[in-house]
Amino acid sequence: METRSILVMNWRDIRNPDAGGAEVFTHEVAKRWVRWGHEVILLTSRFQGAARGESIEGVQILRQGDRLTIYRRVRQAFLERFRGSVDIVLDEINTRPFFAPRYVDRGTRVFALIYQLAREFWSYETRFPLSVVGRYWLENRWLRAYRNVPTFTISESTRQDLKGLGFQRLHVVPVGLSATPLNQVSEKEPGPTLAYVARLKRAKLPSHALEAFRVLREQLPTARLWVIGDGYLRTRLERRAPPGVTFFGKVSDAEKLELMRRAHILLQPAVREGWGLTVLEANAMGTPAVGYDVPGLRDSIVHGETGLRVSPANPRALAHVAMGLLVNPSELMRLANNALRWSRQFDWGTSARVMLDHLFTWNS
Repeated sequence: METRSILVMNWRDIRNPDAGGAEVFTHEVAKRWVRWGHEVILLTSRFQGAARGESIEGVQILRQGDRLTIYRRVRQAFLERFRGSVDIVLDEINTRPFFAPRYVDRGTRVFALIYQLAREFWSYETRFPLSVVGRYWLENRWLRAYRNVPTFTISESTRQDLKGLGFQRLHVVPVGLSATPLNQVSEKEPGPTLAYVARLKRAKLPSHALEAFRVLREQLPTARLWVIGDGYLRTRLERRAPPGVTFFGKVSDAEKLELMRRAHILLQPAVREGWGLTVLEANAMGTPAVGYDVPGLRDSIVHGETGLRVSPANPRALAHVAMGLLVNPSELMRLANNALRWSRQFDWGTSARVMLDHLFTWNS
């Protein structure tokens, strides 16, 4: 296959302290493209202590601007340094687009990658009136410019959302898995233990995990909840947490997987997800998830097979379903075994190959 130069636009990179699943996806596929002989450049924002430029596993990272100015700075950098010199531009849309189709020309092909729509995020993460303007007008207006741009996404949920906005050229790329699935479900903690793994921000609904645990502990007083992750809500959540909750903060990948392995259930409340890589990681450790029936989690949690979904924004339902599994070891083990088998079909090599094939050949 002929080698190509691929320029990726993303507001964060894998080393950004606020990096999440989108940045994991980007880096995992990009480093494989480099390994296969292609040049990959990532234009992204700076963060405190970050170098302006570095190579991470062969991916060239160029940082400039901050989370607000990055969109203007990326456009400027492209026009000054990369116009006419790259084959492909991948415009990653995390709420706000880079609007690459407006200024990328001279034979360079433009693709979009949209993990999820913001929708409810506006209400949880921005203040009025921007929350209303963003959710009901601004996001739709921004995305309108991409309806005829070849667009990748990572879940059927998001594909359906984009179809509803008039997108015509969509392809779902399967997500991958960085962890190696266990050979078999291993021994769990002696007492009932749940894990919540996410950034501690409003849209991830960590307060719902605490409330669900409070309800559950009324019936199972020896139960514990491990909160893994950090964020601006941590201090407030620690003050309000019931007995039995341990906050681990941000931990290494190895420690995160070990805690997931020892937990019986992953609690996964959220307003929506692109997919829910945390669910897949827990599955690889033999741990099923109980989560809300929202976009993204409808894809990552196979209801009744690898975990269970409950009605959104309902911590009490989350608690009752989790408790039902904790007192039914045979059903919990069935879901754990299914979840482990399910996780084995995902790998980043497949994700990178599927996406690269479409980048090179997608003409319709």
